[in-house]
Amino acid sequence: MTTKSQRQHRINKLLEEHRVSNQSQLVELLAEAGVTVNQATVSRDLEELGAIKVRMSGGDAVYAVPELPRDQVAPEEHLRRVVGDWVVEVDRSGDLVVLRTPPGSAHVVGSALDRNGMDDVVGTVAGDDTLLVIARERKGSAVSAALRELAGLD
Repeated sequence: MTTKSQRQHRINKLLEEHRVSNQSQLVELLAEAGVTVNQATVSRDLEELGAIKVRMSGGDAVYAVPELPRDQVAPEEHLRRVVGDWVVEVDRSGDLVVLRTPPGSAHVVGSALDRNGMDDVVGTVAGDDTLLVIARERKGSAVSAALRELAGLD
């Protein structure tokens, strides 16, 4: 069984590797990769990923997931969704907050945090399934509590 995060990661990769012009084609590509899913689920996944149709040379329209520009601030709702979907544990040592995610997801959460511009967060360092969040001096407790709330771990 593939998790939602794994499926969406696979969809993102398929959109990078193939010219996918419709959802049925994406369902078939997922099936070839061993992921059984229906069109309604693919539709929701594409919406959550922010996929859009772009016109290629030759006139074909294909799905693509635009990258969030480095200097663009991610909205609070995006951070809430990402942290809620992927953070499974929050721990703290002083002004260092450690977040645990499923394998391969830490960078997604780190990017959302970095782009959200939380005042009390200096920055993040992401591994595969662990994210180190560096809080401003004496703000570790507040950052930890805020992330616990966003993750639904209270």
